[in-house]
Amino acid sequence: MAWVIPPEHNGEYVARMEDVLDVYERPRDPAAPVVCMDEMPVQLLKETRVPIPAEPGRPRRVDYEYERNGTANIFMFAEPFVGWRQTLVTERRTAVDWAVALRDLVYSRYADATVIVLVMDNLNTHTLGSLYEAFPPAEARRIAKRLEIHHTPKHGSWLNIAENELSALSRQCLARRIGTIEDLRGEVQAWEAT
Repeated sequence: MAWVIPPEHNGEYVARMEDVLDVYERPRDPAAPVVCMDEMPVQLLKETRVPIPAEPGRPRRVDYEYERNGTANIFMFAEPFVGWRQTLVTERRTAVDWAVALRDLVYSRYADATVIVLVMDNLNTHTLGSLYEAFPPAEARRIAKRLEIHHTPKHGSWLNIAENELSALSRQCLARRIGTIEDLRGEVQAWEAT
């Protein structure tokens, strides 16, 4: 199919878009699963006053004041062809955090895969160099050899299924105050299970 480059985009946008769309057109192959990955920062907000619970005819009421309690990060991995998703709540979203999450994915769920076809955005921590920051060179190389990476175009996150999953998580679970990372982990795990 021939695409017309929209005026607000360039050839790099179209090239990456076509690359990701080609990945999604591949037939499902358990030896080379397509996995989408994204992450999202979350602000932790504690209530300063006890909310008034809902009663028949009255919604739950909360005070407008809150206490900022730091931030957290949510990694989202999704395998769209099989309807699988996995979330991981971390304290930060550094290159090492990303590398550890990726290593765990490679050696757990996809231990038997020949290669993992990874679709993600081009964030500065989403590089093979992050693996070398986190692990000894031999280990980093073993992980890197198991990955086939495809980056979505800049401003093209709509092409990443994990981004869509995070959007649903935000609307269905996170559209309220969550005060601690432990509470966030529990809420995200409950959403994922549902």
